[in-house]
Amino acid sequence: MKEEACPQVEEAQIILESLGFDAERSNERSALILLSLLKLRPDNSWTDAEASPLGTRAIMDWIRDEYSVEYAPNTRETLRRFTLHQFVAAGLVQENPDDPSRPVNSPKWCYQVRAKALNLIRAYGSADFDGLLADYLKAAPGLVAQYAAKRDMARIPVVLPDGNPVTLSPGGQNALIKDMVDDFCSYYAPGGRVLYVGDAAEKWAVFHEDELAGLGVTVDKHGKMPDLVVYLPDKNWLLLLEAAASHGSVDGQRHSELSSMFQGSTAGLVYVSCFPSRAVMRKYLTLIAWETEVWCADDPTHLIHFNGERFLGPYE
Repeated sequence: MKEEACPQVEEAQIILESLGFDAERSNERSALILLSLLKLRPDNSWTDAEASPLGTRAIMDWIRDEYSVEYAPNTRETLRRFTLHQFVAAGLVQENPDDPSRPVNSPKWCYQVRAKALNLIRAYGSADFDGLLADYLKAAPGLVAQYAAKRDMARIPVVLPDGNPVTLSPGGQNALIKDMVDDFCSYYAPGGRVLYVGDAAEKWAVFHEDELAGLGVTVDKHGKMPDLVVYLPDKNWLLLLEAAASHGSVDGQRHSELSSMFQGSTAGLVYVSCFPSRAVMRKYLTLIAWETEVWCADDPTHLIHFNGERFLGPYE
């Protein structure tokens, strides 16, 4: 690290400690992340701080270029999990100020220091800082609750067939998963029991492990579950549905993976590829496995059956 950078880093650590962050969120790494988000160079004063949205890769590049600290590419997740997530939870930083509905896997995902925090940080070293800090900390619990409410408002509400409400994170394939729960289950799985729902951000949004175990299915949490698993007790079928908005359908390889994952099932397995539209389905048409079903959200009352000796049912 450049010698002249040390005072800035130490002062950033003091600011983070003053805001109530623990040792892990007040260490050198966290201080450097804060400095990058403020675009504060070693020769800048705190009044020069600005709120610039940056992605994780841009944060790492900025720290390398300005403070000569280089993080390996595989440490990106460390920066996110052990600093940025806590900055967001505390209301210091917001995610995607330009597009709160951005998918979690988007390369444009970014972070920005919030305006109230920026005003406080710009006053560091001045006679006003202590008073502004006291006001900020007094308001902090309410601010955190307010920011959390805004995040919740952006989530996708889903009502399961049994009437229980859940919410999914915005973006990714979750809008299609909502359609699968709302429409596919209504038309083709009435009375069905949703045993698993995958979330683009939180993989196990709904997971009834005991009920799956009762059907002979032991889930490996390191395996890639289908996006939606629905049990039809009257037919003893287990529907394995894949949302194929941006990822693949049930092709031959995926069919084999799911067959292996659910090989102990005492219920018959039905494989369904779900698409937002037939236009999207066309991209995967040559890959979809035989003896599976296809459903398109833009035409929810119809199914496309890929050959086999029966329509919408398991095969031995």
